[in-house]
Amino acid sequence: MFIEKGENILITGATGCGKSFLAFALGRSACILGYRTQYFSMNKFLESLAQARLDGSYLKWIRGISANKLLILDDFGLKALNNDARIALLDILEDRYGNGSTMITSQLPVDSWYNFIDEPTLADAIMDRLSASAHRIALRGKSLRNKKNH
Repeated sequence: MFIEKGENILITGATGCGKSFLAFALGRSACILGYRTQYFSMNKFLESLAQARLDGSYLKWIRGISANKLLILDDFGLKALNNDARIALLDILEDRYGNGSTMITSQLPVDSWYNFIDEPTLADAIMDRLSASAHRIALRGKSLRNKKNH
C-alpha cells in the first residue's frame, strides 16, 4: 500500500469532479486499516497554522501532524500561501518524507504548483518532497454536483 511505502498521492481535476470524494474514500480506507490519518481543507490548515503561531504551539502542531501516517490536504491552490504557510508546508513534508504519505487535492494541475507556491527556493524544496514518490491522479469529467437525481 502507498502508505507503507511513504508515497504521496496528488489528485487534480475540475471543481466537482470527485477529488475530495476520492481523498475521503482513501482516507477512510486508511483509517479502517489502522493508519492514523488527518484531514485539513487548506483554509482550515491555514487557520490552524495562524493559531499555532499566535499561541506558541507551532512545533507541537507540526509534530502532531507529522505523527500521522496519512495527511490529506484538500483544495490546495484556492488561497494564496504566505511565507509562514510555505515554511510550515516544507517543515511538515520534511518531517514526513519517507515516514508517511501526503495526499493533496487541487483544481490546479501539478505542473502549475511551483508557480502557485511563488517562492522559487521553497517551491523547489516543497515540490521535490511532494513529487519524488508520488502517484498522480488527474480526474476528468463534468461536475458531479450538477447531476439531478430522479
